[in-house]
Amino acid sequence: MLSVRSHGRDRFYLPGGKIDPGETARDAIIREVTEELGVTLIDDSIREIGTFAGHGHNQPDGAIVRMTCFTADYRGMLAPAREIAELRWLTQRDRDLMAPMGQKITAALFDI
Repeated sequence: MLSVRSHGRDRFYLPGGKIDPGETARDAIIREVTEELGVTLIDDSIREIGTFAGHGHNQPDGAIVRMTCFTADYRGMLAPAREIAELRWLTQRDRDLMAPMGQKITAALFDI
């Protein structure tokens, strides 16, 4: 699973971010992936795989994060940009490197 680590963070997250006013979750992932990774998602390959909720990493107690996740093909060369310090393809065995939501989503997708 493609994961990113922001500058100053100790865990890997799934690429993406907040939905801007007037955007759909799909619009947001297209924009965020371009901003963070410098690639363009191929529109007809984008598939929603689910929405997940849970405690966010380094968030106040009781703060719940909701993430709509997608899979897609892309054009271009992946490269960290803006706030992203590092990107990695992680497997189920790398869960200890992920923030809690990444661990939860990995477990759900790969039925660990």
